[in-house]
Amino acid sequence: MALHFARSWRLYSWGAKRCGAAAGEARRGISFKLEENTAHSSLALFRGDTGVKYGLVGLEPTKVALNVERFREWAVVLADTAVTSGRHYWEVTVKRSQQFRIGVADMDMSRDSCIGIDDRSWVFSYAQRKWHTMLANEKAPIEGIGQPEKVGLLLDYEAKKLSLVDVNKVSVVHTLQTDFRGPVVPAFALWDGELLTHSGLEVPEGL
Repeated sequence: MALHFARSWRLYSWGAKRCGAAAGEARRGISFKLEENTAHSSLALFRGDTGVKYGLVGLEPTKVALNVERFREWAVVLADTAVTSGRHYWEVTVKRSQQFRIGVADMDMSRDSCIGIDDRSWVFSYAQRKWHTMLANEKAPIEGIGQPEKVGLLLDYEAKKLSLVDVNKVSVVHTLQTDFRGPVVPAFALWDGELLTHSGLEVPEGL
């Protein structure tokens, strides 16, 4: 199940739209945009809030709306939809960035942290032309993928698994065993270039 972030709410301070495995969503995955209220000041959203660009200088603090949900120390942005059940698939065009992290995170993770550093986020990291998994600041190498134009992410909430998918071969490259304790959201960090997300996709046959 997935939950869109509402503009006013009490349980969570930045709202959500939830996505799950209703009958009509058995194969079609989460549909989301990036949530500007969470984006670090060095990041700018584009293409209808489905893409994110990194700026070395970033926006002047006086031009960024004060928001407790904004990441303060790291160039991170979260999606506007939380997953609470089901299997979901989305893709990310990564060809224009040489250093980034993609995955999922607890929707209420610390805004002073970065995805991959704490134990409330699960990510695949790309830097120095190499892929790694990251959890609690510990890395493990991933082989056999290089830097494709686009990669897929497959989230199985009940099985507590997040997989990196080769979109050309339609095959799983690596799977992270997770420890979800509540709603999680797609999460992104980058330190150069741009990322473009593609959501609302069906889970590919065979995955």
